[in-house]
Amino acid sequence: MPTNALLKIDDKEISYPVITGSEGEKAIDARNLRKDTGYLFYDQGYGNTGSCESCITYLDGDNGILRHRGYPIEQLAEQSEFVETAYLVIYGELPSPEQRKRFGTMLRENAAIDTQMMRIFEGFPRGAPPMGMLTSIVSSLAAYYPHLATNNFEKDLENFDLTAAMAISKIRTIVAGIYRYRHGLPFNYPKDVPFCDNFLHLMFSEPYKEYAAIPEVTRALNLILLLHADHEQNCSTSTVRMVGSSGANLFTSLAAGICALSGPLHGGANTAVMQMLQAIHDEGDDGTRFIAAAKSGSKANRLMGFGHAVYRNYDPRARIIGHACDVVLNKLGKTDPLLDIAKRLEHSALNDDYFLSRKLYPNVDFYSGIIMRALGIPTELFTTMFAIGRSPGWIANWKEVASNPKGRIYRPRQVYVGPVKRDYVLIGKRG
Repeated sequence: MPTNALLKIDDKEISYPVITGSEGEKAIDARNLRKDTGYLFYDQGYGNTGSCESCITYLDGDNGILRHRGYPIEQLAEQSEFVETAYLVIYGELPSPEQRKRFGTMLRENAAIDTQMMRIFEGFPRGAPPMGMLTSIVSSLAAYYPHLATNNFEKDLENFDLTAAMAISKIRTIVAGIYRYRHGLPFNYPKDVPFCDNFLHLMFSEPYKEYAAIPEVTRALNLILLLHADHEQNCSTSTVRMVGSSGANLFTSLAAGICALSGPLHGGANTAVMQMLQAIHDEGDDGTRFIAAAKSGSKANRLMGFGHAVYRNYDPRARIIGHACDVVLNKLGKTDPLLDIAKRLEHSALNDDYFLSRKLYPNVDFYSGIIMRALGIPTELFTTMFAIGRSPGWIANWKEVASNPKGRIYRPRQVYVGPVKRDYVLIGKRG
């Protein structure tokens, strides 16, 4: 196994160390490339650039593998739940009963939003984009709790347990508050109940009618959040790390991650699925014509929620959530033309050589959108749900940056292709 890689530039050969990860991934350590040669590696979008060493998540897209801290996602989905998996992702080990109880207590004790902070909602139009609201309100946490957001790694890490629990719990409460505000409903206050049951209460309880938790619904919501807990160095996670590398506090870094997640190429995939299904329905199609057009190569009929930028195999999360989707729909007895279209698309994709040969399998976004619609979560809130689930991964990655004594601020380079030096010449007369 090589321990060095040789780079030849003109007549000069330079040796760089090879780093091997615990799962056998190999990387060339080119940190001194510019100093040694004056050259850069050009890698648009950083698709072949390792920006960090991380202990959190292992992803092998070619073989459909996803593991958090070594645990296969299939085992976590079957035996764990969101809060326990969040603890694992953040702290590196599954919690003991005492640690689990303490973590759960911290989540419950920090679920409520400060009364003064609730007035922030009123500063937004009723129809404001939920992700814009979420970004702003999460960012304001740094102003409301400055003793936890000092922009000093040493001090912020001293209060990390509280800050992490507060972030996870309040992001959930803020999302529910956004739903209530947009619909002109009074805010609900958190209860002393499990995390997902509390969220459903915050969303859907009415003054004289408490939301009645259904085990299958709670389980499905747990799965959606758990399956989004972390996904290696995606756009939003790498954004959290980049902002954090400047010394920024956890709340500010999380707000930056939410900004990145709001982009349609990242967090908007499950929303795009429902928009596709609605468009098919509006055209009076049951999915049959849409499938035929997609197979013909029509760009106007792009099949959303199928395939993945990383996985060249079946997204392991999709297998898990696809079963949960069937359970929830059967339990709720939902009759919804969009859900019927979705099931027809799924059947076609899983039984048609055109899609199978191209490995266009349904992904986690396809199924999560269907479940959330069945639970009564409006499409415009789908990406905020993604943010609740992803918060443990963002927090864990910020912690790695903040805990690294040899860390440095992230500062990518560029290849400049603009005008060369030119002299200023006044054009016309100054007014």
